[in-house]
Amino acid sequence: MNPEFLAISIVILLFSVILHEVMHGYVALKFGDKTALNAGRLTLNPIPHIDLVGTILLPGLLLLSGSPILFGWAKPVPVNPLHFNDLKRGELLVSAAGILANLGLALVSAVLFHILGSFSSQPFLSQIFYFTADINLLLAVFNLLPIPPLDGSKVLLSQLSYNLARQYQAFEQYGFLILLGLMLVRVGSTSLLGAYLGFVVGILKSFLGL
Repeated sequence: MNPEFLAISIVILLFSVILHEVMHGYVALKFGDKTALNAGRLTLNPIPHIDLVGTILLPGLLLLSGSPILFGWAKPVPVNPLHFNDLKRGELLVSAAGILANLGLALVSAVLFHILGSFSSQPFLSQIFYFTADINLLLAVFNLLPIPPLDGSKVLLSQLSYNLARQYQAFEQYGFLILLGLMLVRVGSTSLLGAYLGFVVGILKSFLGL
């Protein structure tokens, strides 16, 4: 990976994870919750969104280790469902907003990749749009996992009955351990989590012609 592409890749990852979080706060605002707005988090300025581990340490370690995958996350945007004017619908759409933002960005990037594909003089731009689609599909698929604190768990939680939701929330304290287990359990040459991400992202990339 040449230095110029590496630098742009980091910017794309940063923009993608920040857009993911901003959309949570923006949709929450539409449902009457101003928590993210009052916290100054409805901005694409990266400073308020930086998470020491997810935005700096993890991407840095992946780059230093020569990992073929670049991954990370931003600091979660604060949301208070008690302010929603429609609790059930608000919890569902706010939880899904980040995933939908990444899928939308992946779709737009895939379209631009195919448009530029007919121009042989623009291989670098094509590579940028391919990477943008790829990383956003990865972010969306990862966050779809129904494991706390990922968005998929919140989407599922919003659709459960009160009693089932309480039982499901009891597993929240084990979410990190479950994710760690998925990363440590090996399936051939990769982890169980890596196998899942590779399989689902591969299907979506085939659908988008990537």
